Amino acid sequence: MNAEPETEFDIVIVGGGMVGATMACLLGRLPLRVALVDQAEQDSSAIPFSSDSLKFDSRVSALTRASTRLFDEIGAWERICSMRCYAYQGMEVWDADGTGHIHFSADEINQPSLGTIVENSIINTALYATLKETENLSLLAPMTVQDLTVSGSAGKQIARLQTEHGRQITTDLVIAADGANSKIRQLAEFRTREWDYDHQALVTTVRTELPHNDTALQRFIETGPLAFLPLSPSAQSSDQRYCSIVWSAVPERAEALMAMPDEEFQLELAVSIEHRLGKILEIDKRLTFPLRQRHAIAYTKDNIVLIGDAAHTIHPLAGQGVNLGLLDAAALAQELGRALEAGRSLTDATVLRRYQRKRIGHNLGMMWVMEGFKHLFAEQALPIRWLRNIGMSGVDNISVIKNLLARRAMGLDWHN
Repeated sequence: MNAEPETEFDIVIVGGGMVGATMACLLGRLPLRVALVDQAEQDSSAIPFSSDSLKFDSRVSALTRASTRLFDEIGAWERICSMRCYAYQGMEVWDADGTGHIHFSADEINQPSLGTIVENSIINTALYATLKETENLSLLAPMTVQDLTVSGSAGKQIARLQTEHGRQITTDLVIAADGANSKIRQLAEFRTREWDYDHQALVTTVRTELPHNDTALQRFIETGPLAFLPLSPSAQSSDQRYCSIVWSAVPERAEALMAMPDEEFQLELAVSIEHRLGKILEIDKRLTFPLRQRHAIAYTKDNIVLIGDAAHTIHPLAGQGVNLGLLDAAALAQELGRALEAGRSLTDATVLRRYQRKRIGHNLGMMWVMEGFKHLFAEQALPIRWLRNIGMSGVDNISVIKNLLARRAMGLDWHN
């Protein structure tokens, strides 16, 4: 990785989170001058957790098999596994208002796991350790982009990025990976469709009385879904009594949950998951953040491309957010690599539109499925509740449909 203050690049990636850093790792293998710009400086040598204190990052990702394969391909997965992660084998999903229930199992689809729970800070540490070994990459951080202009003809456009300190960076292609409130998307005036979910996500980590037995739990409650995601204190530990909590709730409910003293919240949490893991013995700090769905009408404009949350945000109901973003990065890297092999420009509209076609339908489909689930389980009319429970039980008994749903959620049926 270069530390030289270059100002001209073939590609500049703005946003060094999980998706942006993965994009940089993928492009670092191509004969290109690539820069990764981020507001914060990452320390790839720092271990992001302490095994003694048993502290976990409150923000975790449920990585699909497709995502772990991608991390393995770029050389980051071994680093992640050497720190800590947890591959879960089963998932229980049930409706609080009835008997509807679905059990997913890795064995039923002949996979080693359904997915892997990893703390976001661990993923970032592994990615930046991988980036350090990339020779044709310049990491520009801490640095904030304040302005963006595009000039030139349709065949050869140049983007100019202005930083907060007046530095100007020029590039053929800008990849916006700077999150849900993307500055690049705003500066380039991409149009979006967006609306509030009217939900807040509450996240924390707990220690439970009973082991999670390699199984994730998700209960659909009237005020929003509650998920228990299995964790482990270290790669060598056999302790199965830690879980990451993601509780999506209407704002009034989320506010009430945040205001509860720890002991009251622990009791409320145990009741809400129907004591499946016994008592909640310990709880970490609680955090909340608003949930908003957003989708860019187009992913490309001139020589600017959106990936990850800059292009789309989704309800955390099925943990698909970062996985969709990683598939964006893989698809874009593949199209850019093919363009180089064919001697075509990186900003060729045909190349960029091919990426858009490959990803926009898949992302929209997953977003509408999650939106449908949210409304379905929020509906309390008795006929809907009855049909919902009949449907869940029916799916659980039809292995072909259930296993197809599991494979799709795991990204196993996605092809480059």
